[in-house]
Amino acid sequence: MNSDQADILDLLSGHTDDSTIERLAFECLMNGIADERVTSLLNVLAWRGAFDCFAIGGVPASNPMAASLAARKSVRDLGGENAIIGTYGSFLLMLVRQIGAATPEVTCTSVMPAFAESDPVYLSPVRSGVAGASHALRETLFSLQAAPALSTQSRPLRADELLPERALLGDDYAREELYRNVYRVLRGDNPDDPTYLTVSTFLRYGSSLENTAKELNVHPNTVRYRLKRAAETTGWDATDPRDAYVLTTALAIGRMREH
Repeated sequence: MNSDQADILDLLSGHTDDSTIERLAFECLMNGIADERVTSLLNVLAWRGAFDCFAIGGVPASNPMAASLAARKSVRDLGGENAIIGTYGSFLLMLVRQIGAATPEVTCTSVMPAFAESDPVYLSPVRSGVAGASHALRETLFSLQAAPALSTQSRPLRADELLPERALLGDDYAREELYRNVYRVLRGDNPDDPTYLTVSTFLRYGSSLENTAKELNVHPNTVRYRLKRAAETTGWDATDPRDAYVLTTALAIGRMREH
């Protein structure tokens, strides 16, 4: 635990008004603190028991206070409970408990006017519990910070769209996703499965079917078949330039981790 995290936790017993509690809960979650003390803070804010939640973030359309009020009203109008909202740099981030009509898609559409039209907005996947709440907020921040790397941006941005960029920024969640759900899937459990070797060779040779086939001593159609199978199992297609970048990053992370 760093000094900032310790300072946050030292404040937990000294303030009781809801706005201060919300600020402390937000800061704790943003710093990756998700222990029983943070659970107690959330309980005070009416986030009791098991819960599913998601995060939305972007640059506020007006001043942060006005944008925050507008976003809270939108959540309440959908029947949602108290949203946890805070700022980080120029970004406004909000954590919403999934209840009733306050689902990710509906809520994001409803709160979109609170965010600047010219800047990206990020919608996280649904996460569970206090640890999931921290995950959702942190990945939202990393995604907004990474968004300028994309030449074109969807609105809202989604989790998988920025995995390599988030990893470059130091997002441990993105690194773990790339390692477990891409690298380890390519590696597989069968040492005789040629999928990993085919994909890594294809990427190393600049996506050349002919050079890959020559290196592996197989027909180019065999390479095509293996790449298609890899795309089906990982969700990433090595013949697509963007997907190839994701795969290249995942391979680098996996090799470094297993060295």
